[in-house]
Amino acid sequence: MDIAVLGTGRVGSAVGVRWAQQGHRIFYGAKDPHSPETQDLVERSGPNASVSGVREAAAACQVILLAIPWAVTREVLDSLGPLEGKILIDCINPLTPDLKGLEMGFTTSAAEQIAEWAPAAVVVKAFNTVGDAAMADPLFSGQSATMFYCGDDEPSKAIVRQLTEDLGLQPVDAGPLVNARQLEPLAALYVYLAIFGGWGGDCAFKIIQR
Repeated sequence: MDIAVLGTGRVGSAVGVRWAQQGHRIFYGAKDPHSPETQDLVERSGPNASVSGVREAAAACQVILLAIPWAVTREVLDSLGPLEGKILIDCINPLTPDLKGLEMGFTTSAAEQIAEWAPAAVVVKAFNTVGDAAMADPLFSGQSATMFYCGDDEPSKAIVRQLTEDLGLQPVDAGPLVNARQLEPLAALYVYLAIFGGWGGDCAFKIIQR
């Protein structure tokens, strides 16, 4: 599968490298495609990866991962050009600058706002409730970390589910896109525990059943 990974920070790097290792073609979209850090990422990702500007990467792929800061999301979306029928995987959390809360939540969500900003695309919320360490290595004492996802289009959700399994994570369908109102606060709890609660980033949520 051809996947545009917009953003080459910790999350974009973690999933991009893993997906490339699984045989997907990764088109990184970077602010500075020629920076040493970006070139190193492409090298670590192997022959299935390349890098360009964000617009070029998005144009090349049907599936686009948004791994960018919330503050620049509208600007980036406006720069991408036509998004008709493309799948936008939103892993963004609208955290406050102090990382202790959300700029929006419970009555709306970043995912729903992105769907309004990009009405021609299909938005699926995913990859926002664990850190990059769990995406790079999802096993904890032999159990896979849980990854929740939600959206309104079942075929698009099926693709995200497969991409989740390709990372070795346990996919859990959390329902329609409106439920991003629950997933984003869950991510805020994760951030609080990891940064302020002493857990560190090498932890994850796990849902179990009898």
